Amino acid sequence: MINMYEVSETNKMIEHENLDVRTITLGISLLDCIDSDLNELNRKIYEKITKTAENLVSVGQDIEKEFGIPIVNKRISITPIALAGGAACKSPEDFVTIAETLDKAAGKVGVNFIGGYSALVSKGMTKSDENLIRSIPQALSETERICSSVNVGSTKTGINMDAVRLCGEIVKATAEATKERDSLGCAKLVVFCNAPDDNPFMAGAFLGVTEADAVINVGVSGPGVVKKALEKVRGKGFEELCETIKKTAFKVTRVGQLVAGEASQRLGVPFGIVDLSLAPTPDVGDSVAEILEEIGLERVGAPGTTAALALLNDQVKKGGVMASSYVGGLSGAFIPVSEDQGMIDAVNAGSLTLEKLEAMTCVCSVGLDMIAVPGKTSASTISGIIADEMAIGMVNQKTTAVRLIPVIGKDVGDTAEFGGLLGYAPIMPVNEFGCGTFISRQGRIPAPIHSFKN
Repeated sequence: MINMYEVSETNKMIEHENLDVRTITLGISLLDCIDSDLNELNRKIYEKITKTAENLVSVGQDIEKEFGIPIVNKRISITPIALAGGAACKSPEDFVTIAETLDKAAGKVGVNFIGGYSALVSKGMTKSDENLIRSIPQALSETERICSSVNVGSTKTGINMDAVRLCGEIVKATAEATKERDSLGCAKLVVFCNAPDDNPFMAGAFLGVTEADAVINVGVSGPGVVKKALEKVRGKGFEELCETIKKTAFKVTRVGQLVAGEASQRLGVPFGIVDLSLAPTPDVGDSVAEILEEIGLERVGAPGTTAALALLNDQVKKGGVMASSYVGGLSGAFIPVSEDQGMIDAVNAGSLTLEKLEAMTCVCSVGLDMIAVPGKTSASTISGIIADEMAIGMVNQKTTAVRLIPVIGKDVGDTAEFGGLLGYAPIMPVNEFGCGTFISRQGRIPAPIHSFKN
């Protein structure tokens, strides 16, 4: 049981250390909406979402007021639309009508994002999958709240390189379609390896087919809380450092457990998981980079950065897993560039490069996240970056992802402005040597030998 002492202990973290519940995400299955008639499918989807989520925002606001815990976002994840729309959608344009319906439904219930405009193609693509993927640039340019993802690889199946090649083209097309807004559409598109079924964080959230008809997942944050705690153990040994991170992660996750239980009870929806990730924001003092620097780095990107991040990620998981019966999602430390002022400062100082970020993704909870690159970057180079990141996930049996933003009309030395939680980002240089011949090969990279564990 969570007692009032624990609640009161968190008040200090909330008031002075930027602790918040980053999101309550209501997962909604659309499998019972499937219909071969496109108009009927859209009607069923709109009615299912608006009915199931009609009280999500108000319940979240009530919990905020009652417990004094900020809940920054209320969001929805849905069954991957490539599955739900396959029977009715015969073209990319058909899928765009679903995106418009989802955007309208999200606006009706008051959530800021709805995730699940997605396809799962780690081994191969159906025609429906391909149509959905090809519709992404138009869907993201013509809607406000839609988030999209494509899972192109897994440890069990290998990497679908045909999908990787297509995703590189789609990222570039999405950038072009939203170039008037610094290619903002790409900030709502994630390419995954080993995507989890229960991720509450955007832009990669969708409701897996193994999930219930509806489920509540909560994502907690709190980089500022961890940094403040570590300030008290400066100069101490690794054992005390690790214990401090674990204890702090436990307290942060208990807040998420409290909110998840309350939301589940009040909405009459089963509790799924708490994702105990440290998710930064552009606010000063809410930075994963600053935690790493508090551990002992002059700047993120310096030698020792990957080891420090590995330590942080592992201790966050160890502390958080004891605070909730059900921990899932991504869980660990996010390292998005545009959403973390410390990361931005490190890029501007020259200590953090794309290659160092790739090394860091071997031990963080996700991957190359919210990275702005020159708009002239070719589709094949984008596909090559995606392939590298997917290989890290496949071989290391972890979730990895790429949210890359080629900002049309801008180059190294410029800055892209995304606004809100998405922040801003300096344009980072990309290796200009080509990989087109490699990317143009057809088929898939086989699963690694250690995937055979049946």
